[in-house]
Amino acid sequence: MLEPYGGGELEPDGDYDGLEFREADLCGQDGSGARFMDCALTGCALDETRLRHARLLDSALTGVRGVGTDLAEATLRDVELTDARLGGPQLHGAVLERVLIRGGKFDYLNLRTARLKDVVFEGCVLVEPDFGGARLERVEFVDCALKGADLHAATLTDVDLRGAASLEISRGLDRLSGAVISTAQLLDLAPVLAAQWGIRVEG
Repeated sequence: MLEPYGGGELEPDGDYDGLEFREADLCGQDGSGARFMDCALTGCALDETRLRHARLLDSALTGVRGVGTDLAEATLRDVELTDARLGGPQLHGAVLERVLIRGGKFDYLNLRTARLKDVVFEGCVLVEPDFGGARLERVEFVDCALKGADLHAATLTDVDLRGAASLEISRGLDRLSGAVISTAQLLDLAPVLAAQWGIRVEG
């Protein structure tokens, strides 16, 4: 049974264990380097919340929302993120292991140089996500929309894109080796591939 969070501001390098943050306004607060273990964040506001280098372990985030949430170089392990609405979230250099991201919408998700392992994106909308230089291993996209994804310099291993409801890649098509796509997706990507390889398609 989780204990209700008693309020007050997040603290840098704070230790939060077995707490429930319900409808908490964490906007602009600094929890850099904090550790959240067995916590639940439900309906919390995370505008400009600083969680750089934070560790979220065995925790569930449901219905969180915010613009400019900073999770750069954070660690998310055994985490479920459900129905989040985040604009410009910073996760560059972060480590995501055994993470389920279900539902919700993410605009300009920054995962540059992040490491994702055993991650599932399910039923969510990713608008212009940036995977530049990231390493994705055993990552699956199920019934989610990928719009304008940037895979520049990314490394993909056992990445399954077949279940993506839509697949648009703006950069880094050459990085798709190591991914599985469907025949229909290949046909959708054909014009971009042809342009990249300088093939003229006529008739």
